Amino acid sequence: MKKIFLLAFTFIFALAVQAQDKIEWMKFEEAVAANQANPKMLIVDVYTDWCGWCKKMDALTFQDPKVVEYINDQFYAVKLNAEDTQRTFEFMGKKYSEAEMAAVMRVQSYPNFVIIDPTLKNITQLPGYREPEQFLEGLGYIVKKGFRGQ
Repeated sequence: MKKIFLLAFTFIFALAVQAQDKIEWMKFEEAVAANQANPKMLIVDVYTDWCGWCKKMDALTFQDPKVVEYINDQFYAVKLNAEDTQRTFEFMGKKYSEAEMAAVMRVQSYPNFVIIDPTLKNITQLPGYREPEQFLEGLGYIVKKGFRGQ
């Protein structure tokens, strides 16, 4: 019986550790729905397919265990392709393509990280490539200053 308990505990622990090994990216509308059930800030990674710095963020910064843990804990994480005119979704009663939403959020450079408060009304931007420590510092500043739309 002890062996079964130990095996089950090890399996559950391994799943918990594995769950934090990558950022839990969502579609914009999925993050909005999750926010309705459990309010949290959204971080929207606005990227393009041709952006080398975007790819570097994906390969390095977004693989850092501290970044992964912090984003998964504090935010609903969204990937938004600033040039995708095909995929559409509804937000606040209007239909948008990903490209249209990037324009509405006034994103003009890539990568750009748009932070949306839990009320889905206030946004701020954290533009440009950042190493893990710099990225965490920027996000921490936004969270600590109380960017929650309250």
